[in-house]
Amino acid sequence: MRVISGEYGGRRLKALDGDNTRPTTDKVKESIFNMIGPYFDGGIALDLYAGSGGLAIEAVSRGMDQGICVEKNGLAIKIINENIAITKEPEKFLIKKMDANKALEILKDEGKKIDLILLDPPYAKQEITNQLEKMVSYDLLAEDAIIVCETDKSVELPESIGSLSKRRETTYGITQITIYRQEETNE
Repeated sequence: MRVISGEYGGRRLKALDGDNTRPTTDKVKESIFNMIGPYFDGGIALDLYAGSGGLAIEAVSRGMDQGICVEKNGLAIKIINENIAITKEPEKFLIKKMDANKALEILKDEGKKIDLILLDPPYAKQEITNQLEKMVSYDLLAEDAIIVCETDKSVELPESIGSLSKRRETTYGITQITIYRQEETNE
């Protein structure tokens, strides 16, 4: 596993041993960022189920100002810290050791506006629709926010969730990538 492109491109990342996390493969990661970017001009990326932190690190490598990694597994937090150290820019990352739903509440209280949301929950424990509804109701999303959901290919996500609309859906083996965009408001 490595950082695909950008400032940290080519740097190798560590993954947690065992079945506790399921890192996004380099092929899928590259495809995701080619679909949504591939590069960014600042903003905040939220990796809600960070695992190894690879998606947040990739987002910052490609131009995001900050990557927020949310993970409740203590061993995964250790790996995230080691991977962030590889970037030599730890100040660009924020790690929150907690449940994803609790993190959303805290981000709401902090008044954060997120530009890129990366959702890759454990396939058996998905609450994606619920969590996207919370993000909309908590007003966490920047005006032109992009949401990337990684699920098992059998999962069917709705065409729209609040102000979010599905823009693209692509399958890679057993993995499905669904991209939502925040709908522009005509006020």
